[in-house]
Amino acid sequence: MSKATTIGEYLKGLEPEQRKTVQAVRKIIKLNLPNGYKEVLQYGMISYVVPLSFYPKGYLNNPNVPLPYISLAGQKKHNAIYFMGLYADSKLNSWFQKEYKASGKRLDIGKSCVRFRKLDDLPLELIGKAVGKISPKRMVEYYEGAKEKRSKKK
Repeated sequence: MSKATTIGEYLKGLEPEQRKTVQAVRKIIKLNLPNGYKEVLQYGMISYVVPLSFYPKGYLNNPNVPLPYISLAGQKKHNAIYFMGLYADSKLNSWFQKEYKASGKRLDIGKSCVRFRKLDDLPLELIGKAVGKISPKRMVEYYEGAKEKRSKKK
């Protein structure tokens, strides 16, 4: 995890080729991000969060930690987009995986993490479309719904 305290420091800490890749994906995210999200450094990654001014309860009921939507990281052996919307919405996840595979690119995905080594590994247009699908209001609804489901299981 990066020890950077600003996004500029974070980017400077990446190897040149990885920095170029992360900057290109960051640009796509920012171009397609619905209004209302805020770009921050969170958990050692470039993150796009629901601001505390909009959702003051915060992530994991911590009023100091904004609810994450997407995070972008340059890691030791790969890059990753952590897309909480894919985890929150099974229909979106199915659509995303179908479209990704149709792009001819190899999909390496976890619950919310899309891993890639280089920019050519990503269908950037699809990444942009996926980013634009969930407003901050909808992300809060997903999160609140998931919390409610967990509390009912107890």
